[in-house]
Amino acid sequence: MADNKKNDKKQDKKQDKKSAPKADKQEKKPKGEKAKRTAEPAKEHTGVGLAVPDVRLRTHYQTVVRAALTKQFGLTNVHQIPNLTKIVLNVGLGEAIKQPKLLDSVVDELGIITGQRAVRKKAKKSIANYGLRQGQEIGASVTLRGARMWEFLDRFITVAVPRIRDFRGLSTRSFDGRGNYSLGIKEQMIFPEINYDQVDQVHGMDITVVTTAAKDELAFALLRELGMPFRGEDKPIVVQ
Repeated sequence: MADNKKNDKKQDKKQDKKSAPKADKQEKKPKGEKAKRTAEPAKEHTGVGLAVPDVRLRTHYQTVVRAALTKQFGLTNVHQIPNLTKIVLNVGLGEAIKQPKLLDSVVDELGIITGQRAVRKKAKKSIANYGLRQGQEIGASVTLRGARMWEFLDRFITVAVPRIRDFRGLSTRSFDGRGNYSLGIKEQMIFPEINYDQVDQVHGMDITVVTTAAKDELAFALLRELGMPFRGEDKPIVVQ
């Protein structure tokens, strides 16, 4: 009797399963089809279609400085008027011998300041006293030309130089005799692009302004007209 009852219960369960409605299954998409994503239209910049404005300092040079230098030195040929060729920023980091990661931060900072990727510099020869080996990376440099050169010089004169501590003017004795001017900076924080909280180490840099002038007098007059605040000048020239 007990076996008959068990068999009856099993048959009842099977019938219940067959009679129960099946759950709705989600329709499967064919394997070859991919879900179409509706991409939102990209927002256009407000300056789309407008002409790119010229660099302010370069416009000042073309409209004002060239005429002033021609009148001051009595130049008769247009090619005699001095012009900027390039600006080179160079950072030497001796600590990179023992701490190579510091050089990565220097390269990033130069890129932020200039808007151009810096090039790592390697040692040309080994020096045993300093633990330096030939081919080891110990610095970085950036060479600016064209619009970036003029833009950097404009930002350096109008924004960075006034942030130098105890500033009394740039030295007039830093010309090399061939119309090129070099100066040194002790801290990279004078540039507003650098975030003080993200600085790993304070370091300086050398900035060299290369011109087409054959004499230092022409190069000095060119930089002075561009607004360089040299020591001894009553009032620096302000570019409008």
